[in-house]
Amino acid sequence: MSSVRPGSPGATRACPHCRETILESAAVCPACRHYLRFDAGAEVPQVPALTPLRIEGSIRHPADGEPWEYTVVVSIRNDRGEEIAHKLIGVGAINPNEQRIFTLSVEAVSAKSKSPAKGGTRH
Repeated sequence: MSSVRPGSPGATRACPHCRETILESAAVCPACRHYLRFDAGAEVPQVPALTPLRIEGSIRHPADGEPWEYTVVVSIRNDRGEEIAHKLIGVGAINPNEQRIFTLSVEAVSAKSKSPAKGGTRH
């Protein structure tokens, strides 16, 4: 969990459904997509987040050869180059003539606009 004070920008908590570490201000878990809080505006679609980074790429195994194994790892570094997070996302294998598409996106929202509404229900 975060050492940031609860209620401040960047504060985190565990999703009660999937146990991933998520932002405390999230109304929907970005990992399992379960609703976490039912605010008055929860029925209205959320404003799309700013996506300052989005990378998509694919790999295709050639028709000949042995299967390939792959590992997807994401790391985050601060402005001093120190690694602040390192996460194994998934592993798998690709057989000849198979393809995998990988997408990495970073979504950003203003911390001021994401404050939890008072009176919302959490579960």
